[in-house]
Amino acid sequence: MRSALKLAEKGLGSVEPNPAVGCVIVKAGQVIGKGYHKKFGGPHAEIHAIADCATLGVRPEGATMYVTLEPCCHFGKTGPCTQAIIDAKIAKVVVAVGDPSAHASGRGLDQLRQAGIEVEVGLCEQEARLLNAPFFKYISTGRCWVVLKWAQSIDGKLAYVDQSTEKRWITNELSRADAHRLRRRCGAVVVGINTVLADDPMLTPRPSKGKKPIRVVLDGSLRIPLKSRLLRTTKTSPVLVCTRKAAAEANAKHVERIRKRGAEVLVCDSPGETTDLHFLLDHLSSQGIQQVLVEGGPHVLASFLREGLADEICVYIAPKILGADGVAFIGEPMTDLMQGIALDHVQIKTFGDDTCMRGLLADPSIQQSPSVEHGAAVEV
Repeated sequence: MRSALKLAEKGLGSVEPNPAVGCVIVKAGQVIGKGYHKKFGGPHAEIHAIADCATLGVRPEGATMYVTLEPCCHFGKTGPCTQAIIDAKIAKVVVAVGDPSAHASGRGLDQLRQAGIEVEVGLCEQEARLLNAPFFKYISTGRCWVVLKWAQSIDGKLAYVDQSTEKRWITNELSRADAHRLRRRCGAVVVGINTVLADDPMLTPRPSKGKKPIRVVLDGSLRIPLKSRLLRTTKTSPVLVCTRKAAAEANAKHVERIRKRGAEVLVCDSPGETTDLHFLLDHLSSQGIQQVLVEGGPHVLASFLREGLADEICVYIAPKILGADGVAFIGEPMTDLMQGIALDHVQIKTFGDDTCMRGLLADPSIQQSPSVEHGAAVEV
């Protein structure tokens, strides 16, 4: 099952909004087939694994299949995996976790049992839930998963004060390539207007091929320049400018120009000078976006933390001390966070001399979500 989970990881960034799934088939103590869901709309992991058996010239009849998520039993972009498993005469299916989706919810497990196939559920369940945490949260609550990401020096600075060409990046190329893989996993990337004014970013994953997230700007006072690279590339990938009702009414012509450039303007009725983050996430969730990446500066990052809206944190740490040459994270925006924030399920990776730390903020739904072994329906 852990081999199947490793295979499933390969699909992250290509299968969303579907969950990442891996599958291993074993017969007579030998692995005879492997597969994973490679891209959205393509064959599922079970289909690839069954086909892989043919490459070894081994029939899967009587074998045991290990799969990280309940096999589908419905017709979607592909046919039902349960029927392919039945046709392959698999004797036993071991499933890490049930699929709580309305079209599944234990139905796939029931189909297999009715066909005389032995079914086990729950092996490595927590690992499987963590692998697809955004999917499980969205299906269970209808709300998107929020990842806060930033790069910093070891003295807690997020950027150089002087962002010249020579000093544009804190982290190395390997870390930045990994950050682009993280972008590709998400349905939306969020920054604040100060980041747009300072950096004029594109916010698209590189390399540019493949799916692209919606690029979202938090712009409470509607200051986004019409010549910004975001508004000049709306045909490349969508742009959403989130602003306040008062600013939109006071700058109606600017709103019209932004829309003419192909961007969407989302207006929220919020007091003060900032946009309503809850309103924005509700809107993105309603559009079917399961995962949101927040790449803003200190004020934006602190706002998501303060509102309790973050599910995951990803920090790239470079072995540099910037001192007065850097922009601090831990400053005024964080002073009203009265207690420390602890992370669970922390993962640490190295990219050259850089270190990446990822962890989840406490989310009981991942660990305590009920099993769908008995087919309990979950509505989105």
